Amino acid sequence: MLRVRDIMTTSVVTISGSATVADAVKVMKEKGLRALIVEPRSDRDPYGIVTETDVIYKVAAYGNDPKKMRVFEIMTKPCITMQPNLGVEYAARLFANTRTRRAPVIEGKLLGIVSVSDILRKSDVAEEQVQLFLEDRIDAAREDAREICAAKGKTSPECAAAWDIVEELQAAASHKRQSKVTPNNSLQEYCAANPDAPECRIYED
Repeated sequence: MLRVRDIMTTSVVTISGSATVADAVKVMKEKGLRALIVEPRSDRDPYGIVTETDVIYKVAAYGNDPKKMRVFEIMTKPCITMQPNLGVEYAARLFANTRTRRAPVIEGKLLGIVSVSDILRKSDVAEEQVQLFLEDRIDAAREDAREICAAKGKTSPECAAAWDIVEELQAAASHKRQSKVTPNNSLQEYCAANPDAPECRIYED
């Protein structure tokens, strides 16, 4: 079984909680990142994380000034963390249960960062039987598409194929939301109790 250490990204960009949100956004743009790990203030202080979603939902959506707000005001702390020896299947389950998409990898010190996208790109999902929320798969596929289009060009076949995957996942999610179990009608209930009745043969294979 693959473990978190096998798929994590070891080059981690961190930021101080006292930095302004504007500083965080600048670093995200320069590094092409969607999240930054927030440095602990001391050995006993936990790690935090600030994401682009935090910036949009907690700053931009309310018209707050990112040059005046500090990272510690919008970050998540303590954040979900993972150990390097954790199996990928369990990492996926932790992401699913907590509805998070990335987490720092820590064993005494910060070793790296792992995301839903890492699980999809760097592990054999089918072989490992990793179960992810469909919404998380869509987000990871969308992130991959953006990276591919940036590298290959927006009009490249690779870019088009990447966005086709996103559309397929979105269609699957839409179908799943619309699918509902049809309750048994009275005849089906009758046949369940009386399987040998002649009128129930229409339900036989």
